[in-house]
Amino acid sequence: MDDIPLSALLAALLLLIMLSAFFSGSETGLMTLNRYRLRHLADQRHPGAMRAQKLLQRQDRLIGLILLGNNFVNILASILMTLIALRIHDDAGFIFAAGMLLTVVVLLFAEVTPKTLAALHPERIAFPAAYVYGPLLWLMYPLVWVINAVANGLLRMIGVTPEDGASQALTREELRTVVMEAGAMIPARHQSMLLNLIDLENVTVEDIMVPRSEITGIDINDDWNIITKTLSDSQYTRMPLYRENIDQVIGILHMRDVLPLLYREELDHSALERTARAPYFIPESTSLNRQLLNFQRERRRIGFAVDEYGDIQGLVTMEDLLEEIVGEFTSDPSAHFEDIQPQEDGTWLVDGSVSIRTLNSVLHMKLAIDGPKTLNGLIIEELEMIPENNTSLLLDGHPVDILQIRENMVKTVRIHPAWQRPDQGPSAGTAV
Repeated sequence: MDDIPLSALLAALLLLIMLSAFFSGSETGLMTLNRYRLRHLADQRHPGAMRAQKLLQRQDRLIGLILLGNNFVNILASILMTLIALRIHDDAGFIFAAGMLLTVVVLLFAEVTPKTLAALHPERIAFPAAYVYGPLLWLMYPLVWVINAVANGLLRMIGVTPEDGASQALTREELRTVVMEAGAMIPARHQSMLLNLIDLENVTVEDIMVPRSEITGIDINDDWNIITKTLSDSQYTRMPLYRENIDQVIGILHMRDVLPLLYREELDHSALERTARAPYFIPESTSLNRQLLNFQRERRRIGFAVDEYGDIQGLVTMEDLLEEIVGEFTSDPSAHFEDIQPQEDGTWLVDGSVSIRTLNSVLHMKLAIDGPKTLNGLIIEELEMIPENNTSLLLDGHPVDILQIRENMVKTVRIHPAWQRPDQGPSAGTAV
């Protein structure tokens, strides 16, 4: 070693520090790559992305290779620094100072700086590094395999396997965060639709169905003049046909099939019953994403929601389901939220049958949706009795006045803007 010039030792030390910076920076770059962008670039046949994706399929091998190289060059640099210090001045204090100097140099130029650069621009560091690590892994594979075998054995002792990281996927909440953090890349309208689509799993048919008391249909036992008038004036494309009550449903009438017969005066009670299509029944607890697939598979656009006893509880249509994704849409703009009427004094007149989800959406309330589905049900649950007219209560900080009770149901209420006492937050549901 004494025959090696000091300049050569210094050059070798500089090279080792540069190699250390390469290993440190490339490790950070490869590990901080956006996996979804990497997959996209690999699908587009980007050479660097394809190599990086292949390396990251087994992160344990890649980490083993990087750490093997990084530790090797750092230890070799420490040995060289000691030799250089001995060559310059054979003193213990000087050797210690040289070691401290090397620590600072490695920390600044081989750790902090390259890792920060790689964290800010991972693709610029990771993709070129992938060209180096591919052949290097092939050359060092036996040694890397031995190191990983020992390390993986230790990991399995604590219940961790190398395959765990590769199988991880985004949870629903993480996917929501990705969509919300997309910012200007996804227009606000599209962002809202994507979030609604993600939430379909948490919404059931019961949450969006038209309650049975509000189902508009045709009783085949009605007078024929009433039936023809209902058919002629109907704003719906499809209508239920039943006998006496909705529990005795016969089928679904499609106006496209019925009206030609009506205009040709070929329609009567028996023809009406023959025209009806078989009813389609849906468990009310079915999630909307599942029901969307069911509608598509069965080629249906309307179905009756039934409870666990098979009793009809409501009606759900494809339009209702799609509105959960794209928002309210209708051919009649005046029909939007007809059950919630704003008043000049800032209050709202609300029908008791309006759903809690609609209230939350229109009035920006935060009422729980895992309990009663309608405003009437929520009020009765909060008061634990059927209220009388002019009863008041608080719902999510909004004073609510009950204006009309009909057939043991809350028919009409007035909802005031939210208020809050200075010393107390609003109550979710408190009688006044």
